[in-house]
Amino acid sequence: MKILLIAGGWSSEREVSLKSAENMARALTGLGHAVTSLDLQADFDQLVPLALQNDFAFIGLHGAPGEDGLVQAMLDAINIPYQGSGPAGSFLALNKAAAKQLFRHAGLPTADWEFLPARPDPDWKPGLKFPMFVKSNTGGSSLRLGRVTGQEELNAMLNEIFAANEEALLEPEIKGREITCGVLGGQALPPILIEPVVGDFFDFTSKYLQGGAREICPAPLDAKDTALVQELALKAHAVLGLAGCSRSDFILDAEGKFTLLEVNTLPGMTATSLLPQEAAAIGIDFPQLLQTLIDLGIKRNSQRSPGFHEAP
Repeated sequence: MKILLIAGGWSSEREVSLKSAENMARALTGLGHAVTSLDLQADFDQLVPLALQNDFAFIGLHGAPGEDGLVQAMLDAINIPYQGSGPAGSFLALNKAAAKQLFRHAGLPTADWEFLPARPDPDWKPGLKFPMFVKSNTGGSSLRLGRVTGQEELNAMLNEIFAANEEALLEPEIKGREITCGVLGGQALPPILIEPVVGDFFDFTSKYLQGGAREICPAPLDAKDTALVQELALKAHAVLGLAGCSRSDFILDAEGKFTLLEVNTLPGMTATSLLPQEAAAIGIDFPQLLQTLIDLGIKRNSQRSPGFHEAP
């Protein structure tokens, strides 16, 4: 099969995307596919003509474009299959404030929040209590994410986010263990416990620094908690209308309550990334995972009408 591997892009997660794409290209070639790589930042205007020369598009992007649904919408318009979720689900998951509204409507446990689409007035004070977490509303890879304990720290974080032309989301601090749980083809995977070694939470440094965090898969949870977090991950996947795969991140507090933080529709795809680790725990190695995503993408494409609209 001829596969167009789309990576790079121009988001703040560009380098993470390029690193994932190197691993995916090797695995896809090893499966016998003919791979053409496209760096979206350099060759965006070639996306449609190159996609039309291939049988399938594998999206290795992180952030926007990629997780915002733009590339998916373009591929849908020319009827080229790709892995993962369609434009609407991708966009809803990327926008944390939008996703949280849908989670709460569906009864999923998500923390209170305050959404700041623009820089507030100089005398503005948050409605939430300190300490709190501040993050980019549409960012990923734990970039522009921080814990703040007072107004001065909060203002500094907001300055960083707004300087990057991004929106801000505030959430109260919830102490507990960080758990992530993937979904693959409608099946919940074994969850992972993440224990940061560098820093107090799973930020960009602990995520990508060698030895920055311990990732224990399957997570050392009892059967009841394992089943519950898997049920929550499946429900979050369904609420956003996702397909193929996703990865939901949670905090498990001291009282045994899970809080859903966010859902990732294009999780990292190196062999040691979180979702591939979960797949490996049930006997699906990295190349098999990619092939599974291709098969699911082809099936999804066969069930939808050409153009922008999904089949009823």
